[in-house]
Amino acid sequence: MKLFEPLAIGGMVIPNRIMVPADVVEAMSSHRPYRPGLGIEKALAEIERGCATVYDAEAANACLRLFREKGFQLPA
Repeated sequence: MKLFEPLAIGGMVIPNRIMVPADVVEAMSSHRPYRPGLGIEKALAEIERGCATVYDAEAANACLRLFREKGFQLPA
């Protein structure tokens, strides 16, 4: 898969610009065999830091709003 190729999930096509912030938050906040989870706040701080430079601004801001304003939580 190319880096900027859209991802097809269950018949829906999701552009990578949307998937990247979501993947970063999940990866940073979740436990990995080689390190403990870093927590949601560190993950959101990374998205905020990279907004409009590393991550698509619209997707990054939507991700931040989802967690900070709408109270979304990742499944345990």
